[in-house]
Amino acid sequence: MGPLAGVKVIELAGIGPGPFCGMMLADMGADVVRVDRAGSVPDEFPDRPNIDVSMRGRRSIGVDLKNPDAIEMMKRLIAESDILIEGFRPGVTERMGIGPDDCLAVNPALVYGRMTGWGQDGPYALAAGHDINYIALSGVLSMIGRKDEGPVPPLNLVGDFGGGGMFLAFGVVSALISARATGKGQVVDAAMVDGAAVLASMFSTMRATGMWKDERGTNMLDTGSHFYDVYECSDGEYVSIGSIEPQFYALLLEKMELDPAELPRQMDREQWPALKAKVAGIFKTKTRAEWCEIMEHTDICFAPVLNPDEAPTHPHNVARNTFIDIDGITQPAPAPRFSGTPTATPSSPPHAGQNTDETLASFGFAADEISALRDAGAIA
Repeated sequence: MGPLAGVKVIELAGIGPGPFCGMMLADMGADVVRVDRAGSVPDEFPDRPNIDVSMRGRRSIGVDLKNPDAIEMMKRLIAESDILIEGFRPGVTERMGIGPDDCLAVNPALVYGRMTGWGQDGPYALAAGHDINYIALSGVLSMIGRKDEGPVPPLNLVGDFGGGGMFLAFGVVSALISARATGKGQVVDAAMVDGAAVLASMFSTMRATGMWKDERGTNMLDTGSHFYDVYECSDGEYVSIGSIEPQFYALLLEKMELDPAELPRQMDREQWPALKAKVAGIFKTKTRAEWCEIMEHTDICFAPVLNPDEAPTHPHNVARNTFIDIDGITQPAPAPRFSGTPTATPSSPPHAGQNTDETLASFGFAADEISALRDAGAIA
């Protein structure tokens, strides 16, 4: 089930955006085989399921990629696959013997997806880094934060998962369409610094038109305005307001019992600090639930700020099945939705190496070949 049903993917085990890309592809129906390190395979598999949500929906094999027999085995898997994704530093898979040239030699139509922070080339290419560094260099981090305060890292959503994992998934699927049309595979170089920069494309336009000032917390969308921010309620909970358009702003003022004739113009930046203080004071007079009663289901552009325990039980999320339960763990359901090729509920995340024998058998390895690989230390 899913739009990627029948697509075979080899995922070399990594952390963060690589597994997230593997999850996205598996959620869409691809048959993803995760190649875990042999040393991470337990002597006995626990009775309980793996709780790592990002590993859901695929099979896992335990492989020693430093073993020559394992590399030959991997080439047999790659020969029958459509996509390979890896998240090592540049040059690592080449030294293993499963770099792009090695893999395209056995499968010319293969899409070879590479996930790094800095990219395959450039002065930073071989340096270590994390999400915060990539979004810092892209210019994105400098824009996030309140006035007169330092930049605020937005979790690791912009670099790792938005600029990284999602761009890799988009890239390999795009390249797969090309490969199926031409018979020729290619390398997809997905760098988090590049992806984060692309995510901020709109702000290039806003700066060019004078709509964006480089001082944090002074713009319409970065908490500078009084009509696009979060506000504390009398019970210590928060609500979000995004009343940008004039008709939505007029409704906000109506529901807050403010007379627009007595207020400065909405887009008068000089008045934003005073208006923000006024709006904040009004929100502090009622609880979050009371504001929900007043503002939900209107065009104010309003929503309560929910915590991770509250979000799955909100009526809208319940109605859309935005969250699902797998093995007792509440987690986001696959997205987006498809009318003609709906996705299935993902299978439980496997433990490292849990599916080694059955997976190799599905790729045509005989029982004696699997035993020989294990005796040679190529597989766990």
